[in-house]
Amino acid sequence: MNKTILAFSLLFFVLSLQAQTRPNILWLTIEDSSPQFFGCYGNVVAHTPVIDKLADEGVRFTNAFSTGTVCSPSRSTIITGVRTFKTGTGNHRSNYPVPDYIKGFPYYLQQQGYYVTNNSKTDYNLANPKAFIREAWNESSGKAGWWNRKPGQPFFAVFNFNESHQSRTMTMPYEWYTKNVWDQLDEDERIAETDFEMPPIYRESAEMRKHFARVYNSISLTDKRIGELLDRLDGDHLRDSTIIFFYADHGEGEPRGKTNGIDYGYRVPFIVWFPEMYKHLSPWGTSGVVTEELISFEDLAPTLIALAGGEMPDYLKGRVLMGEDRSKPVDHLVLSADRADNGIDMVRTISDGRFLYSRNYLPFIPQGRYIRYMYISEIVQQMRSDYDNHLLDSLQQSYFEPRPEEYLFDIENDLWETNNLARNPEYKEVLQRMRKQLDDELLKARDVMFLPEYEIGLISEKQTPYEFRLNEKAYPFEKIYNAAKLSGIRGQKVTKKQIQLLQNKNKVVRYWAIMGLRSQPPGFLEDYKPQIEQSISDEYPPVSLAAAAIAFQNWGSRNAEQALMEACKSSNPDISLLAINFLMYTDNKQPFIETIREVYEMPDRNYNVKAACMDFLGSLNLVPNNYENRN
Repeated sequence: MNKTILAFSLLFFVLSLQAQTRPNILWLTIEDSSPQFFGCYGNVVAHTPVIDKLADEGVRFTNAFSTGTVCSPSRSTIITGVRTFKTGTGNHRSNYPVPDYIKGFPYYLQQQGYYVTNNSKTDYNLANPKAFIREAWNESSGKAGWWNRKPGQPFFAVFNFNESHQSRTMTMPYEWYTKNVWDQLDEDERIAETDFEMPPIYRESAEMRKHFARVYNSISLTDKRIGELLDRLDGDHLRDSTIIFFYADHGEGEPRGKTNGIDYGYRVPFIVWFPEMYKHLSPWGTSGVVTEELISFEDLAPTLIALAGGEMPDYLKGRVLMGEDRSKPVDHLVLSADRADNGIDMVRTISDGRFLYSRNYLPFIPQGRYIRYMYISEIVQQMRSDYDNHLLDSLQQSYFEPRPEEYLFDIENDLWETNNLARNPEYKEVLQRMRKQLDDELLKARDVMFLPEYEIGLISEKQTPYEFRLNEKAYPFEKIYNAAKLSGIRGQKVTKKQIQLLQNKNKVVRYWAIMGLRSQPPGFLEDYKPQIEQSISDEYPPVSLAAAAIAFQNWGSRNAEQALMEACKSSNPDISLLAINFLMYTDNKQPFIETIREVYEMPDRNYNVKAACMDFLGSLNLVPNNYENRN
């Protein structure tokens, strides 16, 4: 009996020792939220007492960034620890493979004895998601949590809160919001439509205030739900052994934020709370500390593996933020934004916390590009109506107009990114420094997203984009990048270079040449009409398609019109989607109405193609008869 008691005592001692040396870790992840709508970040109107208390007792980060601006790409980086421009997972809800040795990082915590649970969003943007999720987590479901672990077993538990998601703040009908958000709040938890200051990027009007108040109330409900979970943690007597992380998956879900490669899309609220026994792990101190240290989602996987005592995989290049193996701080971050749903785009960004530099490679597409999930919202419809009725100022109008090729914003002095400094000579040195940082970072990473999505799809049938990008012969990245760097820069000299690149042997170089020509003003293209029309016969579908789009837009070419119609009907969804995107930014849409209707009715078309069809027809105030049943 004594030996048995002694054995149990020793076991209890060992488990207790492990619990003291290896923290429990709780992640509170929310959706679609920017820091400026939280009390702890200085908003005196926001109702976020639970989150504010975490900040008052923990560490608040002012320079925390999502690596992407829409959910599935950002979650791809979070779960793998690898940037989307290496894995090829930058396009929203794509389905491309990663090498087998790239694991969901909770796998490495499991190897150290952690019980790892996810409740419950995944959306990891990878091929074979069920097998990937099964390997990464002990549990991943709406019922998962720390409560099913073995006695004394350390846990890592993720809880995802949907209450601040774009569906709540703008996309679902107002009546739905009233029932599912407003009615769930007590009187003192609600924010009235007249309580807050309207951001200058939106029109000041009663209609816009009605819609924007949804942001404040959805975040208030989020705070309430987080409080309920923390009450359960307290009830289980686990607060004193648990490090708590709180952050959003990317920036605010409102227009100009989510999906856009600017600060409003990237920067997130981020707080880490340490219990007394683990305060020594914080390099920043604790209890109301505010740090300007630059961090991104690439740092999360290495940090968690280090906290758990695991061995770091070679493919992880992010920083370890805390503990004995803490990495040195960095002076800049590279960020990225690509296709979101049916709206194509490509932006690469450098931020040092104060300044943000973004390079728009497809600037003929506006910030407010056609994305069905955005355009069905009442706030975007209101903004579009205000635009059509000339009620917006020049800044607000710019949401619907072509972008410059570069943005440079001083976030410290211009939170809402109202003043683009890229042409301001006083900031020439900052601009040049950040341009070079971007060039260096992309060349080092060999950004695979500079391939057309069509090409990434073909590659993925035989190998992973992650591994393909490392093959210099197959992917001469520097040559491709030099062509892509011209895209978006308007001018006669650049136009001439792009025309010359149309003869290049490399198909992706030709692709970036023709995509760059799409952003050139019509006057720069007149002398090159024969070369562009000749490219309609290019053997590479993305090149021939883009050439047809230019030829039809500028000269109404019948040959180009026919090529565009055929591309819309393509069985390859990437070609079809690219074609419809070109048409949405074409002045004369009338010849394509019946083709788009036909494509929409095809039973084998995927969501993005159908959504693009809806946006095309919607831009002309035309919709299929069964629209309500399909969206």
